[in-house]
Amino acid sequence: MLIRHTRRIFATVLLSLLCLSALSSTTTYPFPKYEARAVWLTTIGGLDWPQTYSNSPETEQIQKRELCRILDKLQAANVNIVLLQTRIRGTVIYPSAFEPWDGCLSGRPGVSPGYDALKFAIEECHKRGMELHAWVVAIPVGKWNAAGCSKIRKGYPALAHRIGAEGYLDPERVGTADYLARICTEITENYDVDGIHLDYIRYPENWNKRIDRSAGRANITRIVRRIYAAVKASKPWVKLSCSPVGKHSDLQRYSSHGWNAYHKVCQDAQGWLAEGIMDAIFPMMYFKGNQFYPFAFDWLENSRGRIVGAGLGLYFLSPRERDWDSEVIKRELHVLRRHGIGHAYFRSKFFTDNTKGVYNFSKDVIDPVPALVPPMKWQSPTPPSAPTALNVSRHADMDILSWGSAKDNSDGPYLTYNIYASEQYPVDTHDSRNILAVRQKKQEIAIPHQTTATELNYAVTAVDRYGNESAAIASLRKHTMTASTASLLDNDGMTMRIPVNRNTTDADLIIIESLQGVIVATRQLNDSVNISDIPCGFYVLKTLNEKGIAHRLGLFTVKRLQR
Repeated sequence: MLIRHTRRIFATVLLSLLCLSALSSTTTYPFPKYEARAVWLTTIGGLDWPQTYSNSPETEQIQKRELCRILDKLQAANVNIVLLQTRIRGTVIYPSAFEPWDGCLSGRPGVSPGYDALKFAIEECHKRGMELHAWVVAIPVGKWNAAGCSKIRKGYPALAHRIGAEGYLDPERVGTADYLARICTEITENYDVDGIHLDYIRYPENWNKRIDRSAGRANITRIVRRIYAAVKASKPWVKLSCSPVGKHSDLQRYSSHGWNAYHKVCQDAQGWLAEGIMDAIFPMMYFKGNQFYPFAFDWLENSRGRIVGAGLGLYFLSPRERDWDSEVIKRELHVLRRHGIGHAYFRSKFFTDNTKGVYNFSKDVIDPVPALVPPMKWQSPTPPSAPTALNVSRHADMDILSWGSAKDNSDGPYLTYNIYASEQYPVDTHDSRNILAVRQKKQEIAIPHQTTATELNYAVTAVDRYGNESAAIASLRKHTMTASTASLLDNDGMTMRIPVNRNTTDADLIIIESLQGVIVATRQLNDSVNISDIPCGFYVLKTLNEKGIAHRLGLFTVKRLQR
């Protein structure tokens, strides 16, 4: 994990310097600092993930590695929001008090895969500086006799509605809003999610409505309002978003040809934005030409300052679908960028598989540098204080940064930190090309050196859970810094002496952690420790006693000659 993180920082530094060199004469920034860049990661039927069922410790690890590989590719493409399908069809990917396990993880509906997939995914996204939003499919609950629908029919028979072989929650029943709110509250209270993402929060298009459209819209809005209140009561920093039908309604000059959110399926997403019960929207804009651009601008014009990311139908690039030319998506991305609209890819596999070159285009042309998720200033506008005492220790192959805590002025549970670097002094933190790492929980980081670059200047900011960023604390000018090697523990890449007297400590274990706090290895406390199986990289060494109290001994780097 640390090696991947270090390579990511190295690549970002190099790209930042190249961009600054090529564009140093301009006074404008070529890439936005704030932009929603999302991907829908589908779990139903393992379409995107997983490809392997988890029914043993070995297959559990395979399934986890599959997800990590996907997240590594998303991080490399500077995606900052993962919309993970968490509630599928009345079934879920976490241990729920209300609904059964979906079969996508273990291969058997109702059977646990042996671990909490949602918890694992959140942790892995956060390690990579990405937000995770729990994607909740709202109204459909699967086949009438399948596990999800059957449990709802037994526990809440009045809420179940059948259309053919499929089951749905009935939007016209008041209890539907309460039931879905309980599901979303369960996720929000039990998990460190950054958002709840509502999908299919609408009437099915084949519903035989016995009420007029305005009453139908009122029913769906009642559900959204109830979920919003429940989520915000639990954790006000958790975003509520949705994926409405891609065209809100007919425009003055352009018809939706009968397929729109407002009239066809009673989904008043723009009304939710106006009412303030929706923080972000990712409309499913799987169209092109005049069926895309005017409707994208309509969403922006009615966003009320909330987050907008246009959903792009990458699956239409597939020859098995509509075999779109890649230029369709490329033009849409360019126009969205020009007009300040974010983007969301449907779906992950078509993106990471580089269908018709779309991954490379996104990574290298549209999003070659990171961007921050826009802050929720409508929820909490006050930024935290700046970090204190930024220290830079220079070594032969890396710089080690550490800094003091900032103060959170909101009611969020913790702060994270963004790190910036530049050859220029002071570092311009408004320029996204200078972003090295985001949402770091630890107050230290190692930055690898490059043979082609001069010494870098650094800056660090604090970020609260609403996305508000503090003023920056900057490093001293580079020529005033002095090199230091004393803080690194010495080793030969195979063994390392432990700088603690066993007779004066109550510890009996040694812990080796990555800078992100991930435990890489544990060892019995001895005079020396075997590190031959530790990958090359940068680590923290700690002792641990039987009471669970850890003490840091120092930092060390593992380096070995390539054979």
